[in-house]
Amino acid sequence: WNLMTFVARSPSFPLASLRRVAVPEALGLLDVSFPDIYEQLDGVSAAEVLDRLRFPPEARHLALEVFARSFFAHPTEFSGGELVGMFHMYFTGSAEGLLFDVPRDDYDSALWQPLQDYLRRLGVDIRAGTTVSSVQPAGAGHDVVLSATDGGAESRLAADGVVLATELPALQALLERSPQLGDAEWRGRIGALTTSPPFVVWRLWLDRLAAPERAPFLGTSGFGPVDNISLVERLEQHAAAWSAVHGGSVVELHAYSVGPEWTPESLRVRLRSELERAYPELVGAAVVHDEWLWRQDCPLPSTAPWRLRPTVPTPTPGLVLAGDVVRCDYPVALMERAATTGLLAANALLRDWGMPGHALWTVPMDSRFGPWPGRLRRAWPQRGPGQRASRRRSS
Repeated sequence: WNLMTFVARSPSFPLASLRRVAVPEALGLLDVSFPDIYEQLDGVSAAEVLDRLRFPPEARHLALEVFARSFFAHPTEFSGGELVGMFHMYFTGSAEGLLFDVPRDDYDSALWQPLQDYLRRLGVDIRAGTTVSSVQPAGAGHDVVLSATDGGAESRLAADGVVLATELPALQALLERSPQLGDAEWRGRIGALTTSPPFVVWRLWLDRLAAPERAPFLGTSGFGPVDNISLVERLEQHAAAWSAVHGGSVVELHAYSVGPEWTPESLRVRLRSELERAYPELVGAAVVHDEWLWRQDCPLPSTAPWRLRPTVPTPTPGLVLAGDVVRCDYPVALMERAATTGLLAANALLRDWGMPGHALWTVPMDSRFGPWPGRLRRAWPQRGPGQRASRRRSS
């Protein structure tokens, strides 16, 4: 119903264009089983999947290509299996569809600081200002070498188990400094992984408000490098308090898969221009303050064989991986993958210590429609582009 309503309400799905859609390929979006679909589409890019579907161009960008960009990847480099996984999670596998829960305030205030305080009350030693120089196996456990970021002396920490849950570049650098971890084949697979193109988050404190009819969050297509626009004062208490005092909006712009043709300076100009095109009432608004984030640390879910991605277990006992770079059987996006593999990593260590783990919830791992999409797909008359189905011709 989510999918049908989306198609019916969206002007990006004109009836005339829908007649050209490749029905067997569209049924393939419903005829899925995880994690099998990832291997079935090894070597197939998201762009190829979209080409086969023959979706209307507007619908292609709005309904499907957005998933590639949410992984900070270009559709030609993004895994077709991941694209189908996102379609299943958001449209055909989830009752919530494209609805999201968000905290009432910024994540630091609403989640990370309270969680840190809670863990410390339980006796957890958190060293956020400390760098891990290396990790080495040591008897039944591990010897973790620590160095303070302010140039202090190194120290060592004996650990029964280690979870490496870092961004890909940090993981690769740490393994270079930890030559005894894993084996050559495992280390080579991780070393061969690449990051997606850069992404940008730009938050602007403006001296005027966006129009009241604007949505708190707007996903965009056709607005240059802008992928979405958020009115943060309608989502976060701190921003709402600032807006109430100063009478302005706190606007956040996201740009994913930033190409090499952009510099920070040129991208700022273009992002501001596209914001004013989308929200004309903000033309000429003064920037009271801004924060600019340019990063390139997310893994690229490429078309390379799915089974070559690193898993939670490693060749070294007591060492597990977690994060968005880690292979996961479930249809999950980057942040969900990081959280899910974190639970899987904890469960792996707990299991080794003879303790119960945590239950994991997921959308259905198979088609919500049972075997019917596959049967209909196989029975559908085959046709080439520009041809009508054989049944239509014979009538």
